[in-house]
Amino acid sequence: MPQLKLNEKIKPFRGETAAGLFINEQTYLGQWLVLYFYPRDSTPGCTTEARDFERLLPEFAACPAAVVGVSNDDAASHTKFCAKQGLSFPLIADTDQSLSRLFDVIRTKNMYGKTFEGIERSTFLITPNGVLHAEWRKVKVDGHAEAVLAAIHAANNLV
Repeated sequence: MPQLKLNEKIKPFRGETAAGLFINEQTYLGQWLVLYFYPRDSTPGCTTEARDFERLLPEFAACPAAVVGVSNDDAASHTKFCAKQGLSFPLIADTDQSLSRLFDVIRTKNMYGKTFEGIERSTFLITPNGVLHAEWRKVKVDGHAEAVLAAIHAANNLV
């Protein structure tokens, strides 16, 4: 699959949220889209990252920007995760990994001597006209949501 490139239109995609709604590359046209990929619901790093985005949602909305999380967990897992953490932004259940593969975030991982494929924590910032503006790969959670917000502010000349 061709690699996504900065400053180019993103490829067509479709993902289903835990609420059963479909999101595609046109859903958020007219506003920034923060599409972040995370490994698993209810793990410490993923919980912290989701809470950080949730805490900053009013600031993202003012840009205007939407935040959408993606993992390979199913809709039931996402529903529990959102309820437990009080998340109000959508999470896509990418159980077939089609969206994860489109954004090239599936990596071979090694845990406790076992290898498996999973999501490498990554974030993509998409402009209001559907162009890939920035990407963060191998994300470290601390301060990440703030860095993404700062990138939008810089792009909007709001700094």
